Amino acid sequence: MIEEVQLDEVVGIVNQEGIGTGAVEKLRTDMPSLHFTYCMDDDVPNAKPVREMETFNVYLVDGRDHCLCFTQNLEHATGLVLAEIEPE
Repeated sequence: MIEEVQLDEVVGIVNQEGIGTGAVEKLRTDMPSLHFTYCMDDDVPNAKPVREMETFNVYLVDGRDHCLCFTQNLEHATGLVLAEIEPE
């Protein structure tokens, strides 16, 4: 389960650090109970982000049943995907 306040904290850290592996490493250190993945936004097909920012989107991952899938439900989320948006 991910709480709304945690999601807001993640977005704040990424906004401060900038999207990339450095921000993900900081998040993994600061929030070891959550799983973080970094990728490019166009690598995430058919999923709706829970947060849409100017330079990145945040997606929730549900890994409860040993099979990962995207979710919109914070109660079912076990991790986050931070997806960088490439400038056009």
